[in-house]
Amino acid sequence: MDRRPRLTEPEALEILRSHFGLAGELEPLPSERDQNFRVVSEAGDAFVLKIANPDEPPHLLALQNELLAFLAARQIGVGLPRVVPPTAGDGDFVVLGGDEAKHWIRLLTYVPGEALETVHPRTAPLLESLGEMMGRLDVALADFRRPFAAREGFQWDLARADEVIATHVPHIRDPERRRGVERIGAEFRAAAPLLPELPRSVIHNDANDCNVLVSPASLEGRRVVGLLDFGDIHENATICDLAIAAAYGLLGTSDPVTAMISVVRGYHRARPLTEAELEVLFPLVRARLGVSVSVSASRRAGRPGSHDSYLSISEAPAWTAIAALDQTHPRLARSLLRDACEFEPCPRHHEVVRWIGSRRSEAGPVVRESLEEAEILDLSVASHEIDDLDRMLDSEAFAERLRCQLEEAGASVGIGRYAEPRLCYASESYERPVGERPERRTVHAGIDIFLPAGSPVLAPFGGRVHSARDNSERLDYGPTVVLEHETGEGGCFYTLYGHLDARTLEELEVGQRVPRGQRIGRLGSLAENGNWPPHLHFQLITDLLDIEGDFPGVAPPSQRDAWLSFSPDPGILLDLPEGASYRPVLPRRDVVELRRKHLAPSLRLSYRDPLQVVRGWKQNLIDADGQAYLDCVNNVCHVGHCHPRVVEAARRQMGVLNTNTRYLHETLGRYCQRLTATFPDPLSVCFLVNSGSEANELAFRLARAHTGRDHLIVVEGAYHGNTAAAIAASPYKFDGPGGEGAAPHVHPVALPDDYRGRFRRPDPERGRRYAALLEPAIAEAHRRSAGPAAFISESLISCGGQIEPPPGYLEAAYALVRRAGGLCICDEVQVGFGRVGSHFWGFETQGVVPDIVTLGKPMGNGHPMGAVVTTPEIARSFASGMEYFNTFGGNPVSGAVGLAVLQVISDEGLQGHALKVGRQMRERLLALEARHPAVGDVRGRGLFLGVEFVSDRDRRIPHGGIATYVVERMKDHGILLSTDGSHHNVIKIKPPLVFDRFDAARVVEVMDRVLSEDYVTRICRG
Repeated sequence: MDRRPRLTEPEALEILRSHFGLAGELEPLPSERDQNFRVVSEAGDAFVLKIANPDEPPHLLALQNELLAFLAARQIGVGLPRVVPPTAGDGDFVVLGGDEAKHWIRLLTYVPGEALETVHPRTAPLLESLGEMMGRLDVALADFRRPFAAREGFQWDLARADEVIATHVPHIRDPERRRGVERIGAEFRAAAPLLPELPRSVIHNDANDCNVLVSPASLEGRRVVGLLDFGDIHENATICDLAIAAAYGLLGTSDPVTAMISVVRGYHRARPLTEAELEVLFPLVRARLGVSVSVSASRRAGRPGSHDSYLSISEAPAWTAIAALDQTHPRLARSLLRDACEFEPCPRHHEVVRWIGSRRSEAGPVVRESLEEAEILDLSVASHEIDDLDRMLDSEAFAERLRCQLEEAGASVGIGRYAEPRLCYASESYERPVGERPERRTVHAGIDIFLPAGSPVLAPFGGRVHSARDNSERLDYGPTVVLEHETGEGGCFYTLYGHLDARTLEELEVGQRVPRGQRIGRLGSLAENGNWPPHLHFQLITDLLDIEGDFPGVAPPSQRDAWLSFSPDPGILLDLPEGASYRPVLPRRDVVELRRKHLAPSLRLSYRDPLQVVRGWKQNLIDADGQAYLDCVNNVCHVGHCHPRVVEAARRQMGVLNTNTRYLHETLGRYCQRLTATFPDPLSVCFLVNSGSEANELAFRLARAHTGRDHLIVVEGAYHGNTAAAIAASPYKFDGPGGEGAAPHVHPVALPDDYRGRFRRPDPERGRRYAALLEPAIAEAHRRSAGPAAFISESLISCGGQIEPPPGYLEAAYALVRRAGGLCICDEVQVGFGRVGSHFWGFETQGVVPDIVTLGKPMGNGHPMGAVVTTPEIARSFASGMEYFNTFGGNPVSGAVGLAVLQVISDEGLQGHALKVGRQMRERLLALEARHPAVGDVRGRGLFLGVEFVSDRDRRIPHGGIATYVVERMKDHGILLSTDGSHHNVIKIKPPLVFDRFDAARVVEVMDRVLSEDYVTRICRG
């Protein structure tokens, strides 16, 4: 019988007036058993009026009040409700009604915050703060001992989970789901005998995602700020409190296991867990989910046709979480939790390592060749022995390279290192979801022994064949054998032998005894092992996790310690040379410390959690763990990171000659000829320098020499380099933090921004109107001196916010400047060399020919190169008798690199590729703009695009916070972006030109998800 209270709002207001002296407004709140109102008093204070169900035992209500008072004196760091006593009487309650329907009424303070239920996304820091809050709460409650706290027959007593599940599971209609929950009950029964031995206390018992309150969405992220509803408090094993919080915390996350680990990690910081508690934690988490869905099914069955959403709260995400957790073996989950709490992940690890160590002298070899003099191969992500990832992934080329390396070293055996993050695994085929992004399994969990195909493989210890199967079709590494070895007292461990030949399966049977030293197989050939070079993958295993035959040989870096605990270092068994186990040259923390000590603080890092990048390849940057990040901003590596033809051109020339331009060398002339052939007449003379900054510095000197003037006209928001003269010409710097404003000889003019600026897109004359704004600057230059020496502008303005000037802007601006006797300098450092797709140079999109063009960055694909291209007349003006000399500008290595870059652009059709992919991406971004009010504008052309973010699209209010948030969240998903613009609210997209349509689709798809997250949507809702 439903006996929930049903007071009217006037009745509730009268109770507030007569018993608490309050008047105000009421708002009903949801509740399963009671009736609750949010109260805002006339003074603006907020409370919650709680009318208890008549069936609620009064002693439990009193217990809640006592517990809240107890916690109020201990300050656990989050908001908790406090009891407000009535104005008359000695107690904490108002009691109304007769004996048959007596209502116990309380007034509590209102705790502000947003319910965790509504939060998206549930990030790791947020979930850690949930765990930490629950840990502090349980520490505080450890001394709270009261009679009646242990509630007999309580349905939400997690220690009774199997009983509750058994009662309600028949109401789950789907047979497969029902069987799944029954398995959860069986897992709980196996763990339940441990519960009585664990620490006990009064626990909150209901940290569900409606009762947990979090802070507002912000750039710094959310954290837990409050906890409500102490109606389910109960004395139990303390670990149950964490299990319940974790079960609800992981709901709706893309990776429930990782989410659970985050909650546990935070809890352990506040209340250190014991190994015994960790034994039962995963079954308890699953049990709470099982109880939730089975009770919900039972209630719905008892209310046919009911649409009471409160009864089925969290049910859909709970089913999703149950299905996801089903994919994780319980002992693996336990090990991941132990790792989060800094215990040895696999409990059997030490036992196995000790046993092998004590019998090492009895062990035989695994191959007949001696391993002590083997050549250690560096297959790591940062390996300098690998300079072409495509060739490494080409099996025959990889095999040939290894053969040559062993031959050069005079070694017959090669060793691939244990625990090494491998470059060859940094591909999509090794991806698995971990947290919010696919993580590539790169950490090698065994030892590779490279020998010729057909080499015998031996058993180092006696054992029996646990499994022997062919994995070639599904896993691409041929027959694999696993031997089981006993350690005494019922213990065992396993040895795995991968990449064997097909005959192995004909010679072995499961269960067969294998004595020490017996040949168990031979190494397979290239063709038999998924085109891997012939080698033995040898792996020790402490616990097979019930996996038959294809136990993972590679681990995700985020779970490195857990998987390596399952697979100890084979060096404890084999006579391996020093260095056979991977150790980073410097741990990340040491790299951070070196930078802190020895680099200037003005040199900043990207992202809140900076990347340690060790390799670039095509459109990707790869970190030290082998995780690839899609690089959407590195226009320096124009034709792709580490393009083999560019690298080879530099290597070959550097091995022959590198000197200055005072000697004849054909490469210098050929490069300038090839470069100037891409320009219209009369731009035909080159000055070669080392960077775009140096190019712009020289361009100013040329302008002064030709005009006899020194005043410059610059565009607001522009950046032209980091030399003194370039900074003086860069409003992005001199008007920014630490800047001193424009120098007397520098005249900024309005940014030709037809989205936000004075003249906007509907105006067909906007380009000429913006150009006309140069007239006051020209007049001021004449007033202060003889007039302007030059007007400098990028053809498409980068740091100013990825601005494409409106049609006619440069044509009209150039005409005004030239009429005043000045030169027109076009900065093509960011946008040249085919990036805009439609043309090779950005200025061509405006139908103009500058007097001076400056180049940098993309010229050398990462090699330091820059250039000034100008007319013969201007070049002659500079030849005043003072020699211009640049030690490194135009050296033969740079010339070879520059030629290679130009040839690659031509041979690979990268300009046309930029046009096609850029159009596709712009269309996708425009569709994104239509869906998300935070996207104010999409602009640019080719692979030079900008997305401007606003908090109010109608008023075009810039919001740098949204852009920063999107950049950080995209990085969480493995995509690198950056911000520009005077408000830092524009995301720039200017990737290497090998960026393709699949990359474009991925970027927009992920950005779509990020723009749907709370921080962005709530800003745009105001």
